[in-house]
Amino acid sequence: MSRLLHAADGPYAPPVPAHELTVTAADGARIHVEVHGPENAPAVVLAHGWCCSTAFWAAQIRELAVDHRVIAYDQRGHGRSPANPAYGTEPLADDLEAVLEATLAPGERAVIAGHSMGGMTLMAAAARPAVREHAAAVLLCSTGSARLVASATVLPMRAGRVRTWLTRRILGSRAPLGPVTPLARRILKYGTMGPGSAPHTVDACARIVHACPSRVRHGWSQVLDLLDLDHGVRELRMPVEIVVGTADRLTPPVHARALAAALPDCVGLTELPGLGHMTPVEAPDLVTGKIRALAATYIPSARAERAVPVEESA
Repeated sequence: MSRLLHAADGPYAPPVPAHELTVTAADGARIHVEVHGPENAPAVVLAHGWCCSTAFWAAQIRELAVDHRVIAYDQRGHGRSPANPAYGTEPLADDLEAVLEATLAPGERAVIAGHSMGGMTLMAAAARPAVREHAAAVLLCSTGSARLVASATVLPMRAGRVRTWLTRRILGSRAPLGPVTPLARRILKYGTMGPGSAPHTVDACARIVHACPSRVRHGWSQVLDLLDLDHGVRELRMPVEIVVGTADRLTPPVHARALAAALPDCVGLTELPGLGHMTPVEAPDLVTGKIRALAATYIPSARAERAVPVEESA
């Protein structure tokens, strides 16, 4: 058994940031932020999901930081951001807005990627001035805008009131997850990952999720249970791409398809056969490639850098 909070080595071991800072949100919440990569490179901002941390994006950070400035932050109560009594979509939006204002220069554009609750954060903040100013494009991974509990397929039974009631009790449990054991890995894999997930990817996710305090896990589960951000989807007016796994039990593809239909400027929907909810970990190269392509297409500085010819040596 182990209480290591993230993978110690390999592609899912968190890289060392170039620097770290603490950002203060509108209500005083303190948000831990990491910055990776060259200072003047095109910017990417990463928002993780429920029960996760910046460690969730380790594979993306490692690859993108070669030629991008990658900004990753811990949602309040997660990772190294202290718990705060305010739970809700507005606090999530406050935190993202504070991170953007603290890390990006006026008028600087970035690709913002959100997984699960991180995607919901983007929907909640879509109309905020900082998002309108800084978001060149958005990647939504494995997320939804409403009716999450009723559509979840964690329990193998017919949809309806009974399944919804039981799912609500499971996802909203206050029980501590405890150390990462073989049984814990099997449970997490069933609920959040595709059946073909490799052991080291399951272990990486299990360590991250089990590190989330039970009170924080429960508090945010109540927010997700009552989530209604359909209005926020319509406010995401920048180019948005979507990625989802076909075996996602927490935010099944029905959510991704609804988002694609409602977004003002959806530039792509990718459904990954057999993958679960943890797409940035399960398909790291694909997700990284999507972010890189969005930056190259929609950030002027990234386009300019690609257009500069390489001088031949004399």
